[in-house]
Amino acid sequence: MIDVLVVDDDFRVAEINAKYVGKVPGFRVAARAHSAAQALATVERGGIDLVLLDHYLPDRTGLHLVHRMREQGHGTDVIMITAASDVTTVQAAMRLGALHYLVKPFTFAALRARLDSYAALRRTVDRVGGHGLTGQEQVDRIFGALRTAAVPPSPGLPSGHSEPTTDLICAVLHRAGHPLSAHEVAAKTGLSRSTAQRYLRHLEQAGRLRLSLKYGDTGRPEHRYAWVTP
Repeated sequence: MIDVLVVDDDFRVAEINAKYVGKVPGFRVAARAHSAAQALATVERGGIDLVLLDHYLPDRTGLHLVHRMREQGHGTDVIMITAASDVTTVQAAMRLGALHYLVKPFTFAALRARLDSYAALRRTVDRVGGHGLTGQEQVDRIFGALRTAAVPPSPGLPSGHSEPTTDLICAVLHRAGHPLSAHEVAAKTGLSRSTAQRYLRHLEQAGRLRLSLKYGDTGRPEHRYAWVTP
């Protein structure tokens, strides 16, 4: 089994990512961390093979954490999973040895593709190293193991929608136990109101949410959404 540390400052996102990892054969979540300090302490205790790392953490950036890990001699592998998509951050991640870089929001299929290629890399390195092989062919085989196939859009989701965001909104509504407006969902998830409204409308049309109207003294009625228990 490949032991994974999931690092994200948002507890709900960390939980979603951990559930995704648990769906991939050969991987298990060994720990979760919500800050760079907590993540570094977990790595220092040992037993972590792979870190799924967010860049925006409350105390330090994810890249600073990777730099500290390398300074202290920790060769733990890293896959960046973050909303940071600027060229400077991506280049810095490459230079620090991140094996993959996955931009939020993403689908389960996209994460699985990265994890599968990482598992293939480990198998290739073990096989080549076990035979003591050297040479360009073996080097090409190792680097080639990290290639990932193009991931098709997740079935059932409109263009521009992602599984993690959908799961996050569903989790908020499920825990609430009462109808919420798009404004309230946006506040609880950190999404913009327009994004929350777009996802809520799709989920309501798909039959996963129930729409009700709350009438005030003036103005339009407020749309409120509630989780539909299967």
